[in-house]
Amino acid sequence: MKTKKIIYKVLLIALPFVWTSCSDLLDVEPQDRITKENFYKSESDFQAATGPLYNKVWFDFNDKFYYGLGDGRAANLYAPFSDYVYPFTDLTETGLTGPLVSAWGSLYNVVQQSNNVIIGINSSTVNESLKSKYIAEARFMRGTAYWYLASLWGDVIISTDPRELVKNPIVNKNPLKDVYEFAMRDLEYAAKYLPETAGQSGRLTRYSAFGMLSRVYLSYSGISDNPNSGSRNQEYLDLAKKAAEKVITSGPYTLMPNYADLFMVENNNNSESMFALQWVPNGDYGVNNTQQAYFAFSSDITGDDAAWGYWTRASYNVLQEYESKDARRKATWMGDDDFYPEISKSNGGYTVDHAKDFLTVKKGVVGSTKDNSKITRMNSALNTYMLRLGEVYLNYAEAALGNNASTADALALSGVNKLRVRAGLDPKTTLTYADIIHERRVELCMEGQYWYDLVRRSYYKQQEVVNYVTGQNRGTVTPILYDSATNAVAVDATKSTSSRAIGVIDATIFVLPYPESELVQNPLLRENPVPYQFTEERIKDLF
Repeated sequence: MKTKKIIYKVLLIALPFVWTSCSDLLDVEPQDRITKENFYKSESDFQAATGPLYNKVWFDFNDKFYYGLGDGRAANLYAPFSDYVYPFTDLTETGLTGPLVSAWGSLYNVVQQSNNVIIGINSSTVNESLKSKYIAEARFMRGTAYWYLASLWGDVIISTDPRELVKNPIVNKNPLKDVYEFAMRDLEYAAKYLPETAGQSGRLTRYSAFGMLSRVYLSYSGISDNPNSGSRNQEYLDLAKKAAEKVITSGPYTLMPNYADLFMVENNNNSESMFALQWVPNGDYGVNNTQQAYFAFSSDITGDDAAWGYWTRASYNVLQEYESKDARRKATWMGDDDFYPEISKSNGGYTVDHAKDFLTVKKGVVGSTKDNSKITRMNSALNTYMLRLGEVYLNYAEAALGNNASTADALALSGVNKLRVRAGLDPKTTLTYADIIHERRVELCMEGQYWYDLVRRSYYKQQEVVNYVTGQNRGTVTPILYDSATNAVAVDATKSTSSRAIGVIDATIFVLPYPESELVQNPLLRENPVPYQFTEERIKDLF
């Protein structure tokens, strides 16, 4: 798991960095001197302690891995010269792949900083209801991190106290099912004790937890001893449906009328955002959102030299998904002749002028500091969506479909059709898995999600997903021509295809290798997992 060196680092920074890494949306009044004796004494202390859980601890996950894995590995993204994308797209990553190592460290930083907060608040003499509220916030973060760890690495180490790992960092990992159950317990606690509405802009509510539970229950429903069982556990499908329904019918969230507006800096923490990483405008490295620098294809967009996205492009495979009128394409990918009024405002907007044989990333590309004063070099200041209402609609639809071939569930159709109508498309009258996975891919494209959708499917239809990935033809680079006006992609018959070497496509692609440094320092990661001993009962009165 985390090396001893990093565990010490987490312990050392646990108090000091809470004053320097909070978003301006999560501001608290700092104190000049911080000691155990004057910390965790008030709600402002609790807010200060949980503030970094919205940004700093997630930085290395967000910087390159969020999209390199979530979209690159899913073949939404084609970046042949970016070593933070192509190892995942080509299925050739190793335990030495930089973003993989960084993401492991980042996710365990989330875990251990959450643990520090929980331990600190538990030791406080503040009233129990206030303590429970902020412990719930930390447990939401820890549970979410463990969902990622389970989805990516399967068997991992469950930790609730970093001090124990300082004493002995050589410990057994725990099995996938236990990691999922641990994540569910954390999120169920969060759903019970988080507030109905956010106390500060950008903070979590109990409906954030219900939304995340709908994702985790949905994943867990497919896990069994047979990855090709073909069916999912109805109990957890029902729980996923109930959790999503809580959000849809009782939560405070509503869809933004215009899809493209979701990705404007001025719309951070909008009505659709349920959990987003809060990056600090003009913030120091570590609390900034670097993604625009990797996505923007020209310095004409950013106004500086940090624009390295010319070869970070839409795959042919994902472009085939877009229907002709789907407005989500333009909000996600830049095609030749596309016009964006929010970029280069002083010149009346920005018209893309590059060849018609590729599309670069738009989602996350927001312009220069002249367009918005919150934008600076290598900091778009744009929140990173970790969960939004659009996904919860799709989670509900997939849970309602369950093990059936199709569904006409009214709430499922309502949610999916709201997304389609917003995108300029005709509504559906019934839904199949193909309909739902299509909507997930285009609705959440470049939001780091699609690979996890494939992993979830692989828990119970593994060979189908292996066949699907094989059918993406990742080893063949197909020259294309794209018509931005109609979203029509065609093979350019005047050019020849080329090939790329890719890894073996089989069941092993669904579990990432452990970082090599962790295997060296904790050889028990190579051994069989050991069941985790749970010490609390599941919360069963949420629905």
